[in-house]
Amino acid sequence: MTKDVLVSLRGLQFDQSETESEKIETIMAGTYYEKNGKHYVLYEEVMEGFTETTKNRIKFDEHFLELSRSGLVNVHMLFEENKKNMTSYHTPYGNILIGIDTRKIHITQEPERMVVNVDYALDINYEYLADCQIVMDIRSKGSAEKLIV
Repeated sequence: MTKDVLVSLRGLQFDQSETESEKIETIMAGTYYEKNGKHYVLYEEVMEGFTETTKNRIKFDEHFLELSRSGLVNVHMLFEENKKNMTSYHTPYGNILIGIDTRKIHITQEPERMVVNVDYALDINYEYLADCQIVMDIRSKGSAEKLIV
């Protein structure tokens, strides 16, 4: 995997009846490196309607994923298989207490690509909101043509 990557983040959120899902996808340039057996992805993003950027750092291995965001949005989210973690999500609109009950993390790794799947349940202020899935597709910039369809 090269240092310069393109990152696709796709999220699915299923409502309580599981008959409908909401899909969200973003693609951005980022930086990848590996250190002490952990994978790291760094990227910046701008929220619509704001000029301030948010710096994102994703750290992961086969059993956990840690997402840290700082700037316009501030949060430290920890996804650990078979464990529930609580955190405060600071947004321009106020703070939200979220619970992340991670069921499964699966990583597929190729020489120029990694795909990370995370299945979890999301709570807001101690109330179940939805079953969710994150799919992070990281590709070396040179092989990323297939990522942008």
